[in-house]
Amino acid sequence: MQLDEAMQGRRSIRGFQDKPVPRALIEEVIALANRAPSSMNTQPWHLHVLTGDPLEKVREGNSTRMLNGTPPVREIVDHGAYEGPHRDRQVGIAKQLFAAMGIARDDKEMRQDWVMRGFRQFDAPVSIVVTFDKSLDGGTIAHFDLGAVTYGLTLAAWSRGLGCVINGQGIMQSPVVREHAQIPDDQVIMTCVAMGWPDEEFSANAVVSERREVAEVATFIGFSS
Repeated sequence: MQLDEAMQGRRSIRGFQDKPVPRALIEEVIALANRAPSSMNTQPWHLHVLTGDPLEKVREGNSTRMLNGTPPVREIVDHGAYEGPHRDRQVGIAKQLFAAMGIARDDKEMRQDWVMRGFRQFDAPVSIVVTFDKSLDGGTIAHFDLGAVTYGLTLAAWSRGLGCVINGQGIMQSPVVREHAQIPDDQVIMTCVAMGWPDEEFSANAVVSERREVAEVATFIGFSS
């Protein structure tokens, strides 16, 4: 698969086949993503790859705590509620997904079920928990670097027939994730990536989120035309 094809074709996958992903294939994906750039080549990331029973325990712990009303516990600063155009785009993708899944605006049960899918890592066979060295906490450069390697994971996976969704919900109960992923105390949990073979019959997987035009996102200075 060409780079353009991977970047244009990639989309967030939220429904997966009940089919394991070979460890060798995941290692291949990680080896590619590991070529991501980082500030001064610090490479601050760590990738904790979960499947099987440990992942099931994360799903169970996340779901139980959220249903019991336990407030989210994240190890990075939350952005809070989105406002303005960011909120508009957040609502826009939600409308696309709910329409694809046939979830009505007043269907509280189905909307709740959709939310809980995120805390279950979208029932994916693999979850990669992305962390960084705590010694780099307090700034934002490591966050930037982890964004690069995480995007690399999604592209490398897509080029090999795997689907991913970058899933902040999956680590919103970080103590659960830290315990079952056996994450050392000197690392900070940033996010996770749900990964597996896409279920082509899952309607939401066909959703392609809208993007702004180049003219809206880029400003060109000093160009003659």
